[in-house]
Amino acid sequence: MKLIKIILMISNISLIFGLDLAGLKSTQEWSSIQKNEVIIKTTNYLGFPICNAETILPFPMKTISAIVENVEDYPNVFIRVSNATSLEKDIVHIMLDMPFPFAGRDYIIKYSKFKFGSKWTFKYSAIEHTLAPLQKNYIRLIHAAGEWKLTKIDSSKTRVSYTWNGELLGDFPHWALERAWIEQGNEMMNWLNDALKD
Repeated sequence: MKLIKIILMISNISLIFGLDLAGLKSTQEWSSIQKNEVIIKTTNYLGFPICNAETILPFPMKTISAIVENVEDYPNVFIRVSNATSLEKDIVHIMLDMPFPFAGRDYIIKYSKFKFGSKWTFKYSAIEHTLAPLQKNYIRLIHAAGEWKLTKIDSSKTRVSYTWNGELLGDFPHWALERAWIEQGNEMMNWLNDALKD
């Protein structure tokens, strides 16, 4: 037991808290909350509200993946991200601005990337890390988890799917969650599309 404590003290990383969304099956029951160019749906997985936004963007998969995997540049792509700090290889602390009067949210994630032919996946899950203590006026999303999936349609079109844990914790009212999920799904896809146009 002492050896484990010493190892954890030496390493900046402690325990993994986030979900692993790998268990989500294609047969999972989803409820649609928006049907237009960006399709948004929700489900319940292990007691957490999981959201998914999907659209087709007129850009090559390689161009989109280059933006998604450049996590430190997220404040320049996803406007609600106020800060993204690399703590270690594949570990990033992300801070989010929330609309008034809500406190900001933050999370620390460990991410991984996979490519299988015409499919590319970027997965992340929350961890705890001593180099990113909780700051005043922020609520830490200790169960944060998500996944970007890119599927090549042809050389200039890609199906983009973003799945995330919609839990917001803290002072966010339950009745406003669905509206927040719709807003987040649209924002993520619109901001990504805007970044690709630049």
